[in-house]
Amino acid sequence: MFPIDNFAGTMELEFVGYEMKTPEYTVEEARAHDANYSAPIYVTFRLVNKETGELKTQEVFFGDFPLMTEMGTFINNGSERLIVSQLVRSPGSYFHLKTDKNGLESFGHTTIPNRGAWL
Repeated sequence: MFPIDNFAGTMELEFVGYEMKTPEYTVEEARAHDANYSAPIYVTFRLVNKETGELKTQEVFFGDFPLMTEMGTFINNGSERLIVSQLVRSPGSYFHLKTDKNGLESFGHTTIPNRGAWL
């Protein structure tokens, strides 16, 4: 992805590195001040003029990155939030083997259509 050249090929943008700085608030302070528990990220880029050889390096504020607490939650506007993902299975036929408590095996089948209800 990097370096990125302009259309004429005279300029080049290089990624130098990034730095995540310390959060403005602790977990407790973020809850008390109705703030976010996050850390600022700064990215350093270098712009190279290929015609003159001139280099310009600059650190750019890239945004605030949310930090996870020890409990696996995020604090947004002072409220503790939890992210729950939803697993979506691809359409198709799924076969599975089930074993009951007596050790008897049985095969099952699930059909997931592109549209409509699961069968």
